[in-house]
Amino acid sequence: MGPFRWPTVTNFITRKKKENFLTLESNKLPRHIAIIMDGNGRWAQKRGLPRAAGHRAGVESLREIVEACAELGIAVLTVYAFSTENWKRPQEEVDVLMNLLTEYLQKESTELHRKNVRINPIGRIASLPETARHELARAVNLTKDNKGLILNIALNYGGRAELVDATRAIAQKVISGEISPQEITEEVIAANLYTGSLPDPDLLIRPSGEFRISNYLLWQSAYTEFWFTDVFWPEFKREHLYQALQDYICRERRFGGIKK
Repeated sequence: MGPFRWPTVTNFITRKKKENFLTLESNKLPRHIAIIMDGNGRWAQKRGLPRAAGHRAGVESLREIVEACAELGIAVLTVYAFSTENWKRPQEEVDVLMNLLTEYLQKESTELHRKNVRINPIGRIASLPETARHELARAVNLTKDNKGLILNIALNYGGRAELVDATRAIAQKVISGEISPQEITEEVIAANLYTGSLPDPDLLIRPSGEFRISNYLLWQSAYTEFWFTDVFWPEFKREHLYQALQDYICRERRFGGIKK
């Protein structure tokens, strides 16, 4: 991938002066972007719409951001779609979210496959409704050999639950004699997380004006750069992604070291 120049086709770009554009070399873009897709319900309520309308509008934003990341050559995009805590919501809303997941996979998986995107669900998938599990399995099988963007969809996901599951997996390996307690390292723990061998997120984006990570990628976000915006997720489009990337490449990541 060669140098990437900010697109000039969006209203966001045309409002900016040319001399303020940044030319991004591919090695300055994040390999892994994580997003907390937040604010669907509040977006709908502000417009006098049911919360379901906000979730449906959020799917449109997801479609646009996945396409943008694939075009930019981002290696991994992880989106927080449904948390382990979201089961506490009214059953009607949970049903809407599960139905939207199924609908998204039915409508989009063929196009994602065409664009070389690999779908990878992470979380306690076994607890999802059967229809959702079926569509996830179909989409995973369809896209499993793709070499482009890896789309991690975090479903029934919680960072603490992930650490519990990783600990259980490692404990079982100790019991079976596969490894000893002394051989448990950070690398061993990371390998047993849902994200496995994937790189940690370089950039985590949270829309909607909240300033917390909500039990999301707790281990993986140790040195992640955070970017927050007041924009609700249904309003989050390419120009907001570009703003986040512009900010990201201007930061100096030291990982505990000192400035060179």
